[in-house]
Amino acid sequence: MKIGELAKRSGLSAATIRFYESKGLITAVSRKANGYREYPLEAVAVLAIIANAQQTGFTLEEIRQVMPGNLSNWKHEELVGMLKKKVADMEAMELKLAQSKLQLQNMIQLIEGKPENMDCDDNANRILKGMGILKAG
Repeated sequence: MKIGELAKRSGLSAATIRFYESKGLITAVSRKANGYREYPLEAVAVLAIIANAQQTGFTLEEIRQVMPGNLSNWKHEELVGMLKKKVADMEAMELKLAQSKLQLQNMIQLIEGKPENMDCDDNANRILKGMGILKAG
């Protein structure tokens, strides 16, 4: 199939398909005499895998490392290892995000907990002293 049909079937632009081809993620089987690329039907599935992997956080380099030359030749151990590593990375990111969220919520509470008769500058100093950023004095 030509790139236009592959783009239509995959939902990706021809430019994206050419980009993936330039990165070695997908290959055209051949070129016709007129220079048009011809793609196998399995290219639709390969593009779906690539798009899905990108949506779940894989880089193109990570995808390229485990994508087989054809879909019947997966590198099973590498693929499972990479998937497990990505899950671990996501869990670490979730923990970091939760910590950052807690810090922001604490900051909001400190700011909103301003004594009624205190102006904003004095409140900022109070918060910074409480955080150990400014010396008491």
